[in-house]
Amino acid sequence: MTTGDSSLRHQRSTLEREWARWITTRQDSAVLRPLVAQSWARSVRVVDPARDSAPSAEDLDPAAIWRDSPLREPIRELGDELRAIADDAGFIVGVTDESGGMLWTCGGRVMRRRAERVNFAPGSRWDERAMGTNAMSLVLHYGRPASVFSAEHLVEALHEWSCWSAPIRDPNGQTLGVLDLSTTWNRSHPLAMSTVRTLVTAIESRLRPSGSVTAATSGVRLRCLGSGTALCDGVPLRLPPRQLEILTLLALEADGFSPEGLRAALYGDQQITATTLKAEVSHLRRTLGGALTNRRYALTAPISCDAADVLVALADGDAPAAVRRYTAPLLPHSEAPGITMWREHLAVAVREAVLASEQAELALFYGQRHPFDAQVHEYAHRLLPPHDARRGIAAARLQAALRE
Repeated sequence: MTTGDSSLRHQRSTLEREWARWITTRQDSAVLRPLVAQSWARSVRVVDPARDSAPSAEDLDPAAIWRDSPLREPIRELGDELRAIADDAGFIVGVTDESGGMLWTCGGRVMRRRAERVNFAPGSRWDERAMGTNAMSLVLHYGRPASVFSAEHLVEALHEWSCWSAPIRDPNGQTLGVLDLSTTWNRSHPLAMSTVRTLVTAIESRLRPSGSVTAATSGVRLRCLGSGTALCDGVPLRLPPRQLEILTLLALEADGFSPEGLRAALYGDQQITATTLKAEVSHLRRTLGGALTNRRYALTAPISCDAADVLVALADGDAPAAVRRYTAPLLPHSEAPGITMWREHLAVAVREAVLASEQAELALFYGQRHPFDAQVHEYAHRLLPPHDARRGIAAARLQAALRE
């Protein structure tokens, strides 16, 4: 046995005894590093130290997230180097998203098989609330590189492992994910952390814009009345329906949302995890070049929005402008509670503005777009003087609406 092996065994035995004592007594530790002790205290409230593997995020599609991730191309370019390191040094390499969801792994056959026993695989969760103290969860909590050796892990099933992790950030400082190197405790090496840091630097140097816009130069135009689209300087932004709903809600709510508020506005009573929402927001944030705050979700750069333009006209008392701008219902195919609420709000507000106005032209214009609104047609007919030929148009529309 070498001196290094003996030192690692002694360190592991000491930590094992301390772990067993702390799990029983929960008393302060003079042995643990402070950041590990603090993480144990936080995570033991929600994580069972006896669990045998990382939980899977069944409501997430890691393949789809990885396909759209800005980390995918840099990792692909470095794939041969990462695999060589994993094979030569006996590591398993993992890449998570910014919330701790595992997106990609590589390693030799033996290490992969060992890693799969604790679900170190795409689709698993490694944040503190999911898997307690580990290097990835410490990086996500503290925002800096971290390592965890053997029984420093809260979950006993991870005591056979040691891991080193570092955050991967975009040029604006936004955390995109975490790179992790893990191996068995007896293979721990002091150069592992420098290897992680070097690899992260290589990944970050390869990050490149991919359809994103910057907060300072964005000319984003959101059209959410009718079928939704978002343009940046006339170029379409590729936004899936859920992210289009999020952008619409943020454009209409200047003060933004708490995570719980946005989750309710999007999903209502559906049993959707916070991780699902974080993933959607993170993808939208990347598309917007970071112009979306973290803890309370709000836009940090102004965007142009057709629905917001209607609200401005209504607030200014300019009914004609509001009616002209209100070209269609808000995202009519969306069933998100927050979108439904705003859809009804806009429809009622514009209609009431028409009925409060004494401009027959406004009622006629609105009635052309809403052929089944008998009350509006009747109102237009009443406002028009007897000699006005347009009374016939209003009367015909009213009769058609009453037949329906």
